[in-house]
Amino acid sequence: MTDRPGDASPFALGLLLRRAHWRAAGVMEEALRPLGIELRHFAVLIVLVDRGPTVQRDLVAATGSDKAGIMRVVDDLERKGLAVRRGVPGDRRVRAVEITPEGVELFDAAHVAAEPLAGRLVAELGPGEAERLRDLLTRFAHPAGGQV
Repeated sequence: MTDRPGDASPFALGLLLRRAHWRAAGVMEEALRPLGIELRHFAVLIVLVDRGPTVQRDLVAATGSDKAGIMRVVDDLERKGLAVRRGVPGDRRVRAVEITPEGVELFDAAHVAAEPLAGRLVAELGPGEAERLRDLLTRFAHPAGGQV
């Protein structure tokens, strides 16, 4: 059972996906490092840009993190001025996290920094294969009917 090309093991696909994730995450971390954040911070910024102010429990679900991990990430983002916690009207116990203008600037800068590095990830693929891979992975990660 390996993740080497040609492995017929029923575990091979999962192992290959894990290796691909490690490789992609490493490249994206390289892009984020000069900006002073990590991939875990960027994952939260992605959710905030996509959804707007989001309660912390929803950040947990959206990022696949745990409550303590999200608390640390949001603390870091607040310290850096990239996000703020605000009360939710009607529930004094719940706090929503909102991206700041500085957070949006960093989010945009991260995309600029990642663009040339992302090209390295697909450099071995032929014409149209990067788009095909993205399509296949999207369908794999989000199957019709929400199946697991």
